[in-house]
Amino acid sequence: MNLNILIVDDHPMTVDSYINLLSNSELNKHNLHFIKGYNCQEAYNKINMYVKQNTPIHFALLDISIPAYKELNINNGVDLAQLIRKKFNMCKVVLLTMHSEALTVDKIIKQINPEGFISKSDINFELFPVICQKVLNGDYFKSPTIIESQRELFKKNINWDDHDSQILILISEGVKTVNLPNYIPLSMSAIEKRKANIKDQLLEGRGGDKDLIDKARKLGLI
Repeated sequence: MNLNILIVDDHPMTVDSYINLLSNSELNKHNLHFIKGYNCQEAYNKINMYVKQNTPIHFALLDISIPAYKELNINNGVDLAQLIRKKFNMCKVVLLTMHSEALTVDKIIKQINPEGFISKSDINFELFPVICQKVLNGDYFKSPTIIESQRELFKKNINWDDHDSQILILISEGVKTVNLPNYIPLSMSAIEKRKANIKDQLLEGRGGDKDLIDKARKLGLI
């Protein structure tokens, strides 16, 4: 059986390491074909080429933090994963990250529901091909740091949805409240209400944006 595997990471040595590990694992019983990308634009072009050829991508290993393709607003591995979900609905997606902030993890799981979600600090050369084999066999895998990040959110009893998470993340990135409707499909009054709810939960209603971000960082949410 042919197995087309897309690997995207901005470090060529990392991509080659993944290829070597998978080539020398149980997966080598398949006819493995590796598709390499080092940034969002390269990956987009490869995905598009496979779409045009009507050839499936079976498995995608995507680093989250990779150089963006600004012209098409594909900013990271999560945006690539969304594209893959639309174009190849049978493709199994594994996301790899160095970031495990609770709200970021929660947002990605809600957006993508990847078959695999791995903190790079949790894996080694032995474990990596085993995880990939499990995912290809139909299992879902979250590494310990990702699981702990989800537990933290649950323990803090944070009660909000993806839009609320986006509001907090965007404010932490320096986006002014007045500009939030440019990023989130909600009215200014709806955004203000949600922001007030976030402040109630984290600051008991007191403080400004800086206090809110400081508190969220202290809690490990962003």
